[in-house]
Amino acid sequence: MVSLIEDRAGNPGGESITLAVEGMTCASCVRHVEKALTGVPGVLSASVNLATERAEVTRAPGAASNEELEAAVEAAGYAARPFDFVAPREEFSARRDVELTHLTRALLLAAALTLPVFLLEMGSHFVPAIHDFVMDTIGMRQSRYLQFVLTTLVLAGPGLRFYRAGIPAMLHGAPNMNSLVAVGTLAAWVYSVVATFAPGVLPAGTANVYYEAAAVIVTLVLAGRTMEARARGRTSDAIKHLVGLQPKTASVMRDGKMTDVPLAEIRIGDRIHVRPGEKVAVDGVVEQGQSFVDESMMSGEPMPVEKAAGDPVTGGTVNRTGAFTFRAEKVGSDTLLAQIIRMVEQAQGAKLPIQSLVDTITAWFVPAVMGIAALTVLVWLVFGPDPALTFALVNGVAVLIIACPCAMGLATPTSIMVGSGRAAELGVLFRKGDALQALSDVEVVAFDKTGTLTEGKPILTDLIVAAGFDRAAVLSCVAAVEASSKHPVAQAIVAAARAEDLALPSVSGFEALPGYGVKARVDGQVIEIGADRMFVGRDLAGFAADAARLADRGRTPLYVVVDGTPAAMIAVADPVKPTTAAAIATLRERGVTIAMISGDNRRTAEAIAREIGIDHVVAEVLPDGKVAALDKLRAGGKAIAFVGDGINDAPALAAADIGIAIGTGTDIAIESADVVLMGGDPSLVAKAIGLSAATMRNIKQNLFWAFAYNAVLIPVAAGALYPAYGVLLSPVFAAGAMALSSVFVVGNALRLRRWRE
Repeated sequence: MVSLIEDRAGNPGGESITLAVEGMTCASCVRHVEKALTGVPGVLSASVNLATERAEVTRAPGAASNEELEAAVEAAGYAARPFDFVAPREEFSARRDVELTHLTRALLLAAALTLPVFLLEMGSHFVPAIHDFVMDTIGMRQSRYLQFVLTTLVLAGPGLRFYRAGIPAMLHGAPNMNSLVAVGTLAAWVYSVVATFAPGVLPAGTANVYYEAAAVIVTLVLAGRTMEARARGRTSDAIKHLVGLQPKTASVMRDGKMTDVPLAEIRIGDRIHVRPGEKVAVDGVVEQGQSFVDESMMSGEPMPVEKAAGDPVTGGTVNRTGAFTFRAEKVGSDTLLAQIIRMVEQAQGAKLPIQSLVDTITAWFVPAVMGIAALTVLVWLVFGPDPALTFALVNGVAVLIIACPCAMGLATPTSIMVGSGRAAELGVLFRKGDALQALSDVEVVAFDKTGTLTEGKPILTDLIVAAGFDRAAVLSCVAAVEASSKHPVAQAIVAAARAEDLALPSVSGFEALPGYGVKARVDGQVIEIGADRMFVGRDLAGFAADAARLADRGRTPLYVVVDGTPAAMIAVADPVKPTTAAAIATLRERGVTIAMISGDNRRTAEAIAREIGIDHVVAEVLPDGKVAALDKLRAGGKAIAFVGDGINDAPALAAADIGIAIGTGTDIAIESADVVLMGGDPSLVAKAIGLSAATMRNIKQNLFWAFAYNAVLIPVAAGALYPAYGVLLSPVFAAGAMALSSVFVVGNALRLRRWRE
């Protein structure tokens, strides 16, 4: 699992860079940053994520320098810098904390300044005693002067952020959420200033002030952003957990003595000492000592694994008992944990196919809202009752304020961020972002058998020798040949010979025949070992009865032929994993069709299938035949996922709609997969599909809320209910609804953190 997360696939001919983007607040911002980046010569594609505040840019080799990309984003009104996946996350967390602190302070100041304005204006309208008190003490004119001062402080202080971002965006022809707030509050403030200092220029009966609307809008929007920032900070808890697995320092041998060295300063070749209870700092190989290490963070297995000289250790795992010294072999971004963190962050920043519809709509959303607001003002001025100007202003501002592109922009990426983070906590890693959506549509799951449904560590159960052959001699020759193979069956035979203390003779001319078997020369004799398909045309009738009996018990019969003469039959059993049957049952309950693809003979494969509850078996499949088997299972256009772990599974993993690799498998298999399962537990397949479905449901809920909210309340804010019911929506309530809308979307996404199968 060394190189599983080096780079996301899918960028042929281009190179990728990730930028951290600051200043985005809504879906319109996302669109504008993407447009700015794709406008840089040499940029092939750009995908911006509001929730993670990052941009994934693919550029032609040697084109579009980092400086050019940063300048393009800055020209659009935002800030960008290269994002370092390996750098300590404290910087990113600190920036988020500073942002939250500034928002909180701005909110408290705005609330303190707004409260007197609200009480003076709205209190006077609804509470006669307050009205009488204001008239008897400071008077109406002085009350308006005071409201002017306090509201101006709100807009020029805590609210200045909206004008700094919103006005330039409008001047660039790319209005965003800040533009809506800026135009709405400025309209209310300017009208109120005119009504206060030059009431004569307004039509009779329209010289009203709306200071409280401008001040309360700024305060409520700040409240919404503060709650949103607090909630969004919780979406990265999975990353924080993974980063927390890394120790801050390690005891490294430097200049003949052990010295505590920061993690970032560890170099390849350093000798690191690990005491009981400490975390392993980086990946390496044990040189001295012996201990048991908890590797559950990567394998899911709760039992500690014994480590001695020559054994590999992984950064982030925990040393339980004993002490040992190991040599660092992978540090920094090359460690398994660093690659896992990178994979999770890339999955969190992915843009799913469902997002394309959202992008299309949000590209026109803010300009459309501003157009609706202008039309609202015009209609009320022409057809509205007296005072028409007042109605036009109030409703126009309400339309601007109630529109919420924030919720639309956060609906999908926030759910992806939380869902993929929760998946990582469960041991499921999405190598490709769109796999999170595609996995929810899977109708057929095809499992490779060996190492996926079974332990992948078969044991020798039977050795039946033909007349004239010596059992010990046959076993020693077979083990000598198989010692040159890395196949699990071969290792089981070698282990059996060593258990009987048999000496292994020398071997020459070893040849592996993939899918069939092996052959070699031992003491001048040609030894052939393989499945029955290797010996088509040979007379194996003497073993037929035993072969049938063993196959019915789920054991794979292999044949040994010496100088062309059948000499023995070997039976090997690969135990089924304890969690396999429960995982298959869970998938079937979800309505998923389960298939097993195996190179075993049909009788053996069907015996195992009956044991674990699989109905559809494709047996006697050669490595290059797995893709064809998938094509048959895909009949009728069904979406299919393939689960495997071996080198020979790589083509099938790539050919399936979704390739799922067992994390204990080979690098080649993992590189070909869309999803990687940490550890070999088949139940993770069911969890991956279940969490994918839950994430997509969550996204659809968010999108429904975001679109329905805007579709229903924008007409209400424009005054659509007034002719029939006399109902108008105050800009103050519009601001409250808008603030709560994005908070609702983020809060709904956070429910995925508690997802259970």
